[in-house]
Amino acid sequence: MEIDLGKVPFTMDFHPSDNLVTAGLITGDLHLYRFNADSSPQRLLDIHAHSESCRAARFINDGHAIITGSSDRSILATDLETGSPIARLENAHEDAIFSLINLTESTVATGDDQGCVKVWDTRQRSCCNSFNVHDDYVSDMTFASDSMKLLSTSGDGTLSVCNLRTNKIQSQSEFSEEELLSVVIMKNGRKVICGSQNGTLLLYSWGFFKDCSDRFTALSPNSIDTLLKFDEDRVITGSENGLISLLGILPNRVIQPLAEHSEYPIECLAFSHDRKYLGSISHDQVLKMWDLDDLLQNSGNAQNDQAPVSDSDSDAMDMDTKPPKSRKGAKRKNEHANDATSSFFADL
Repeated sequence: MEIDLGKVPFTMDFHPSDNLVTAGLITGDLHLYRFNADSSPQRLLDIHAHSESCRAARFINDGHAIITGSSDRSILATDLETGSPIARLENAHEDAIFSLINLTESTVATGDDQGCVKVWDTRQRSCCNSFNVHDDYVSDMTFASDSMKLLSTSGDGTLSVCNLRTNKIQSQSEFSEEELLSVVIMKNGRKVICGSQNGTLLLYSWGFFKDCSDRFTALSPNSIDTLLKFDEDRVITGSENGLISLLGILPNRVIQPLAEHSEYPIECLAFSHDRKYLGSISHDQVLKMWDLDDLLQNSGNAQNDQAPVSDSDSDAMDMDTKPPKSRKGAKRKNEHANDATSSFFADL
């Protein structure tokens, strides 16, 4: 199933309980579609949400609203039913917003091009935490809800851990030789996996973040732009060559290429609410929804041929004891920023 978006998309997200998908475009527009297997997708909303590119979008409030972040430094909450703005903050960061994730039912986190991470309370409409944790753009984030730890990767080549209970930066890795572009937590919280610019997966043991405990180099030299956790042992990768692959972690192995979106980089991967579809977007201006059962059935025949690539690590906890310039992709092209404020959704 394909949706022609008309412009380059930078972000996408599926509704948590319905057959709805949203996409944010380079033009600042936000699209919302309803889809099913029996008919063509129907566009429900087409909103000019931001004056510059819409880089991040997530459903919030049990799917009743969509929150978006932009390179114009603004954050917008949009009502799902009417398409009307609920609230807007014009100067949420000092620089362009690059990434955004949900944390709890009432909090989200945003990261900008200068390496600042902020946590927002969507009910109180205020900034509750701010961490100047990186020296370059915040490429991706993930959240460990049990320990209230917010993990972020950056173009400066570091992985950082912010403790939301103490409001402090708990740990930061040593600089890698390449930009870190994506991050997931796997192995029941024991391992943190980061995708890098040169196609290497860096594996960190939980609690020992100074240096990685293993490197998985099977996908070099194509950068791993996005990661999507499939289960505790497998992860789906989206690479700069447009290839979507299923990888095993510990033992590290390429299980099977799943699909090829296009020849352009994969900007985002996501599951539909029922995990029937795997969604992907790229610079070909198309949102594609792959039937996950079909993909896995096709890959199942090749699993007996998979070969371990690195066995230097195990499931046990391992004791681990000027950053490169940022990759200037389309998501960072010709984008500028102004002043900041800390009042969330203030000037509606």
